Amino acid sequence: MTQQSFPSLRERAAALERAPRAGLMSIGGELAESAGGWIETINPATGACIGKVPAGTADDVEQAVLAAEAAQVRWADLSVAQRAQAMNAFADAIAAHADDLLLLEVADSGNSITGMRGDIKACVDRIRYFAGLGYELQGSTIPGESDKLNLTVREPYGVVGRIAAFNHPLAMVVNGLAAALMAGNTAVVKPSEQCPLSATLLGEIANKALPRGVVNIVTGGAAVGSAIVRHPRVKRLSFVGSARTGMAIQRSAAEVAVKSLSLELGGKNPFIVFPDADLDKLADAAIVGMNFIWQGQSCSSTSRLFVHDSVYDEVCERVARNAESLRVGDPFEESTQMGAIISADQRKRVEDYVSSAKAEGARLLTGGGRPEGAQFERGFWYTPTVFADVTPEMKIAREEIFGPVLSILRWREVDEVVKTANSLDYGLTGAVWTRDISQALRTARRLQTGYIWINGVATGARALPFGGYKNSGIGRERGIEELYSYTEEKSMQIFL
Repeated sequence: MTQQSFPSLRERAAALERAPRAGLMSIGGELAESAGGWIETINPATGACIGKVPAGTADDVEQAVLAAEAAQVRWADLSVAQRAQAMNAFADAIAAHADDLLLLEVADSGNSITGMRGDIKACVDRIRYFAGLGYELQGSTIPGESDKLNLTVREPYGVVGRIAAFNHPLAMVVNGLAAALMAGNTAVVKPSEQCPLSATLLGEIANKALPRGVVNIVTGGAAVGSAIVRHPRVKRLSFVGSARTGMAIQRSAAEVAVKSLSLELGGKNPFIVFPDADLDKLADAAIVGMNFIWQGQSCSSTSRLFVHDSVYDEVCERVARNAESLRVGDPFEESTQMGAIISADQRKRVEDYVSSAKAEGARLLTGGGRPEGAQFERGFWYTPTVFADVTPEMKIAREEIFGPVLSILRWREVDEVVKTANSLDYGLTGAVWTRDISQALRTARRLQTGYIWINGVATGARALPFGGYKNSGIGRERGIEELYSYTEEKSMQIFL
């Protein structure tokens, strides 16, 4: 067989519709079904079934926790160098299966292949980054009386739980594993039931690359998530999703035990444009910051574009033109700039918000409906949508849509725009655009948000902490702070 005769990823995705993948859970290094039955997974671009995964139960979670506990002591007893070597082998194995993971990521999520390819690379990079930080798990010595030595050491929690979101299926799983494993913990992970296929393959990869039971993947719905949250021996939890669910997790976990939680939750993020901003670059940045590449399904999307009155009309025109030119289409096409929304329910949610915006008097500049053409007759599609003349009290300016809808608001005074930007219970990301660096820093300092770009948007540094203020979450991921967060600090006093 020549190289050219190998099937393309698109052809392999079509084959999944004829022979759907049966993904299995990974518990204790073994693949497993569940007494709970099966959950079908749907390709958002076609609406066709492409696979199924077990509908896990509380019993499955119990078995996964037992397996993780059995593995944890041996895993934590490895030297830093040995654990780092195993982590790097895990990263190598993910890289070796990149095409297989990419196939499932794109087919199961509806996201474009260019975005998903970047996610897989980031997964590999993240594991390698934390593998290299192992020797930073240091304690301290504290001065005191001369006849005593005071010191601290860092120890892993034991078994940690991770509940992942649907918008970056593989990345959201790996993001909860890399630091936790390097700190000496083992993990029980629940991927999103809306796109779990890549996580089942990740479980197979982990079973071969890591010791048995270090990584356990339990698929399923709310019952699995609740069992992880409420398990008394899972003392450390991380979750990515809505603020509403995050608060429910806090309440539920507190009913059974005192737990350490990190929550990366929703956002309704401000992008503030001063009159001296570079409007050519800004019009492109508004599109990138809205994360249309993910169909707007991103908690970090800068979905509230605050534009100064003096440049408002020009910015509206430029941004609408850029949004209208985005190529919506087959997620497996390299030229596609926006794919399909995750589900019919999520598309209906977007449609309801658009209807609300029209009823409240917002001016539709572009989009606002399903794209035309035969290729869009199946699946869950929506056009890139931009509204102008949005006011702060409108629903689309106050609530997270999690879809491809950008709101443009007008402002005149700095105090006014900062107050409006801070008026919501969200505070995840934000952007400030001006050539006046002093003005930019003053404004950034006043914004109640955890991650701010100045004259940029939608980028990150590997070691720069990411997380939100207010109802956008607690705790930080990325960076050494995340590694420390998966340890408990023990103090010792030695009498000399």
